[in-house]
Amino acid sequence: MIGLIIFFMSENFFINKNERLDNLNFSNYKIIQDPQKFCFGLDSVLLANFVRAKKNDTIIDLGCGNGVICILLAAKLNVKKIIGLEIQNECVDLARRNLLLNNLQDKIEIIHGDVKNIGQNYKNKFDVVVTNPPYLNSGAINKNMAKAIARHEILCNITDVISNAATVLKNGGKFFMVHRPQRLTDIFYFMRKFNLEPKTLQIVHSFINLPSQLILIEGVKNSKSMLKILPPLIIYDDNKNYTRQLKEIYENF
Repeated sequence: MIGLIIFFMSENFFINKNERLDNLNFSNYKIIQDPQKFCFGLDSVLLANFVRAKKNDTIIDLGCGNGVICILLAAKLNVKKIIGLEIQNECVDLARRNLLLNNLQDKIEIIHGDVKNIGQNYKNKFDVVVTNPPYLNSGAINKNMAKAIARHEILCNITDVISNAATVLKNGGKFFMVHRPQRLTDIFYFMRKFNLEPKTLQIVHSFINLPSQLILIEGVKNSKSMLKILPPLIIYDDNKNYTRQLKEIYENF
């Protein structure tokens, strides 16, 4: 009983007003989120599952938010180091508390910085770059600035993300991104421009008969051209339950 009391007290110590504690259902990891800001979605899980890396690789997540992708990668991969880069102070604090909560300080480091400047200090340093960037470059902007920054290209755009990913990657390093299919032409254009050759594409559909809402892309720095398109990923079946495909993704962690 005493152990349980200490456990709950330690969790509450990390949680601020308006925040909640969610179970990630992976390796007993938990995550603190603030519903008044930006909570992670299925796209983060799909991206983390899409990432491939080797044992001694170093990974950086550009725009890590509350650190969820870093935590998911730590649950899935046995790599040398994972770094999360985040520009918003409150998100940096939240991500660091999530590392403490899950005892992941030795595997993951959260740094405060700007995607647009990351190449200055980390040129050719990483084996893998992962990013779930802001998707939108038009439309109404949320009055909640934290949500607006996460969803719209306010502090960085797709050019900033791809160009700086190319800068920090080693030769032959891998780039993994989740985005919207409406931006695919721009994505391929800028990947080619900055020598990140598109190698793998997977199109994600909520339902098999509906247009795609997400795409998963892998690129390799200074690689030869050869694009592989994977079978589509379908999230829900006709009964609005997760498909076997999606259940297997959750089983991978």
